[in-house]
Amino acid sequence: MRDDGFAGKSAFVTGAGGGIGLSLVKLLLEEGIQVTATDLNIDALVEIGHENLKAFSLDVRDSATVNVAVDQCVAHWGKLDFGVNVAGVLSTTLVTDTSDDEWARVFAVNTTGVFHVSRAIARHMMEQKSGVIVTVSSNAAGIPRHSMAAYAASKAASTMFTRCLGLELAPYGIRCNIVAPGSTLTTMQTGMWQDETGGDKVIEGSLAGYKTGIPLGKLATPEDVANSVLFLLSDKAGHITMADIYVDGGATLRG
Repeated sequence: MRDDGFAGKSAFVTGAGGGIGLSLVKLLLEEGIQVTATDLNIDALVEIGHENLKAFSLDVRDSATVNVAVDQCVAHWGKLDFGVNVAGVLSTTLVTDTSDDEWARVFAVNTTGVFHVSRAIARHMMEQKSGVIVTVSSNAAGIPRHSMAAYAASKAASTMFTRCLGLELAPYGIRCNIVAPGSTLTTMQTGMWQDETGGDKVIEGSLAGYKTGIPLGKLATPEDVANSVLFLLSDKAGHITMADIYVDGGATLRG
């Protein structure tokens, strides 16, 4: 086990039922961290069956339920050291085809959900004057994407929210950062593919869609993103806050 300041720590993770979130939960458990893992579907979490894992269903759109969940996490583990926002939903419609309900649905999870969870966590961390919050956003927050305006806008909002939160919480010794993944091998990504060549097309990019390819020539794995989150949670990132780290193989041609 690496000495990264994880001993005896606890974490609260949303969107933990699959993909990046599930990979992160497994990494946290490997580090000896006590984890409260939440998602709408927790079947994969229940299968882990680890003594340091408490899993339950949570809808981040419901602020009252979020408050109760975070309070229960603190009561169960005795404190809360890490909070990670992973829960998110995708939307791939043109602006002119996006209904009011679809716009609201995307923002309710990707932006308002991050606000609900971060606010509840921050209140506890302010009392103990320590902690780290990481929001898993998207590289779409930093570059225009065709047919993804609602998704990109919601992620941009949650990114700036997390940075502002970091500014407010810095006097309490609390760090807040963002990890912005690019195309990652999750069901959210593969669900957009038309056939088995979908991955190759993403890597190649699309001139017609004004979408750059991936310079590293490969898709990210959930573990790639989870490891970046783990770094930001660790003491090795002890002087990093309000940072927005892109984990996209260079796809947005920025850091």
